[in-house]
Amino acid sequence: MTSQAYLSELFSLEGRVAVVTGGSSGIGRAIAEALARAGASVVVVARRETELAATVGDLEAQGCRAARVSADLGTRDGVRAAAEGAAKAFGEPDILVNCAGINLRPPLGELGEDVWDTTMAVNLEAPHLLGQRFGPGMAERGFGRIIHITSQQAHRAFVQSGAYGVSKGALESLARSQAEAWSPYGVTCNTLVPGFVMTPLNTRLSSDPEKVAALAARTMVGRNGLAEDFAGAAVFLASRASAYVTGQAIFVDGGFSVH
Repeated sequence: MTSQAYLSELFSLEGRVAVVTGGSSGIGRAIAEALARAGASVVVVARRETELAATVGDLEAQGCRAARVSADLGTRDGVRAAAEGAAKAFGEPDILVNCAGINLRPPLGELGEDVWDTTMAVNLEAPHLLGQRFGPGMAERGFGRIIHITSQQAHRAFVQSGAYGVSKGALESLARSQAEAWSPYGVTCNTLVPGFVMTPLNTRLSSDPEKVAALAARTMVGRNGLAEDFAGAAVFLASRASAYVTGQAIFVDGGFSVH
């Protein structure tokens, strides 16, 4: 067997179908592109139609198979509609990546019920509902990959973690519960934990050059993250290569969390 054939056997996603929420920008877009270039048919789910169309157009221009679903993941009806729309594109998915998120972090003393409810709906309940919709089918077919994108705030409180940190910590617990339920049937469930990445979700911090520099200095590699830094980890977790990795939080943060 040639090295190319061996690597393809381990990491190829040919014949797989992936759904990536929040896949029209930032880390989600980088992951959607990585999965598509590895061979998966990718359904990108996000709110803004213009960004969705641009993302799918770019993937198709690279020879990838891609489709889009515009959806509001802040309501149960919106999540259910998104799931059904995604399944219609290429069939039931083998891979689910939950990257869509909302980053509202007022000081805890000023945290209203509206911010709490919105944060939990998008960051926690939507991944749960999508898992409930797709996880059992993956288990029945004997293969599945669920990947959540969480945050440093799932593990440590800083820069006013508030409801955002709570939602991301709970999302990692959800991954472990999903792993317990479905791993015996070939469905792995894991999380990727970013460091600081210059994405639209981090606009507040990105606008402060001193804070950006301080965050880069805290890493071991000497720079902040880029969306494309998640491509390899996502393909690994989506492929057969990760069959014995489940219930884990994998840090893709340049050493931020251990420095």
